[in-house]
Amino acid sequence: MEGVDRTGGTAADEARVREAAETERASGRPAGKAADGSSASGGNAPGGKVRDEHAAAGRSEAASPSSASLSAPERAAAARASELAAASARQGGVPAAEPKPERKRGVAAVFAGLLLAMFVSTLSETVTATALPTIVGDLGGVDHMQWVTTAYILASTIMMPIYGKLGDLFGRKYLFIVALSVFIVGSATCGLAPSMDGLIAGRAVEGLGGGGLIILAQATIADIIPPRQRGKYMGVMGSVFAVSTVVGPLLGGWFVQVTGWRWLFAFNIPLALLAIGAVAFFLTNPERRQDRPPVDVGGMMAMAVSVSSLVLATAWGGTLFPWLSWQILGLFALFLVAAVVFVLVERRAAEPIIPLLLFKNRNFVVCTVTGMFIMLGMMGTVSYLPTYFQIVDGLAPEQAGLMTFPMMAGVLITAVGTGFLATKTGRYKWMPIASCAVAAVGFVLLSRLTPDTSLLVTGVFLFVLGFGIGLGQQILVLIVQNEFPHAIVGTATAANNFFRQIGSTLGASLVGALFTSRLAADLAAQLPRTDNISMNRITPEFIDHLSGPARDIITTAYSDALVPIFLYVVPLLVVGFLLMLTLKENPLAKSVNHTGHASDDSL
Repeated sequence: MEGVDRTGGTAADEARVREAAETERASGRPAGKAADGSSASGGNAPGGKVRDEHAAAGRSEAASPSSASLSAPERAAAARASELAAASARQGGVPAAEPKPERKRGVAAVFAGLLLAMFVSTLSETVTATALPTIVGDLGGVDHMQWVTTAYILASTIMMPIYGKLGDLFGRKYLFIVALSVFIVGSATCGLAPSMDGLIAGRAVEGLGGGGLIILAQATIADIIPPRQRGKYMGVMGSVFAVSTVVGPLLGGWFVQVTGWRWLFAFNIPLALLAIGAVAFFLTNPERRQDRPPVDVGGMMAMAVSVSSLVLATAWGGTLFPWLSWQILGLFALFLVAAVVFVLVERRAAEPIIPLLLFKNRNFVVCTVTGMFIMLGMMGTVSYLPTYFQIVDGLAPEQAGLMTFPMMAGVLITAVGTGFLATKTGRYKWMPIASCAVAAVGFVLLSRLTPDTSLLVTGVFLFVLGFGIGLGQQILVLIVQNEFPHAIVGTATAANNFFRQIGSTLGASLVGALFTSRLAADLAAQLPRTDNISMNRITPEFIDHLSGPARDIITTAYSDALVPIFLYVVPLLVVGFLLMLTLKENPLAKSVNHTGHASDDSL
């Protein structure tokens, strides 16, 4: 595969702009959509410093022979395109040539390596689901159970925009290897953890590495496949998520039963090493930059403080501290202050990790918010349903993991199907709209579960939910990538996934906090009349040895504490449905080095 030249030469930029202009004229779109060579040239090329954006917009309009006859909206669109092109220059330069593999075998090899890296990342989020009751029972920390999931998601969320930005600036290959190496260290720490604190620390280290794997994989596909053809690849990536979500709980249950839970973390290590080998061998080396672009350290620190404060507030509220306690109110205040500082820092940063320019694009905003709502509900479901099946239905860990199969089958079918449909037809707006509607129905159905509901009916409910989630999960990423110039595709992809991961973090934290507080209240009212059982002792093995009345009290309390929470997600999906109705269905670009879309899509 040919390397991606991140240095960006002026002649190459001029050729890119001419090609884009010719494509737009051939398709009947207004001329002047792309910026001229000087405004799009990389800031690190000789003499290629970024000009004033408004002057660049004027030159772009003047360069078009028909600019004088353009209407006001068309002139605004041309100016917006120039602004995006100038932003591309600030993000590290436009590639000098479209990075195409020399043959189809090269694409297949690169894609296989990316899928393996994604599989490792997504597997780590789900492999503990069925094993979690046994793990926390062994280490004695049921009241901190949600942090085994939340620590990983929190760390990966903070790292996502950092990996995306650094990938745009310096290339993605070596970042891949670093991320996978950090992930291996975290997995080893988890496997050797002597206590819950050690396990949570190891999961956080895993997240520091795992946060880059999905982002770098999605951005690398954007380096070699144009948006019009990218849908089917994104669909397959979505299917990897579905497969790992099923395989993870199954493996977790098997390791608990056969080898012990510590081996489920050791299992990640050879997979990550294999992924390192694939990345090192198949991805080409990035071009060495002549300059040293500044790293947005201030933005990274403000973002980390803001996100961490929000997650801690939602995780501790109602459990460790009352919602109106000074600790929780202080965390929310710190979140708001850090968020304001982050915005101020990003406005001045030379290379912001999340450029505020992204939020001027309407499609980016609606896709990001909707994706955040979907992931909030999904992570709450995936994180706690396997435990529900073990406690309430009395299933073995591997059987509880198998119960997630209907949900992931639904995701698999629609993620792959919508990807191929988007590639074939170029139409995609209906997909996220249908996703919100069907997923909302799925959550309503799950909110009707009782301890007496048959496993067959539960499987049907989960299939409906997965079918809905798969309709929009990967398409939302494709839409975002299609909105911006290729030079900032990693940054845009990371920003979108960053907010989706915030949804995942809030989903795991809020569902965990609400579930724990509701369960504690129910058990406090019921258990004193039986055996004064501590909530920290409640594991599937412990319940198996209880008498019938005590077991019935606990299983009923477990169901009553978790199931109603699913209904809380429905209003969020209704909002997502309404937002998706405002989505602008822009044509999917047919080249990698496209210029994005203009101001008719901006807020």
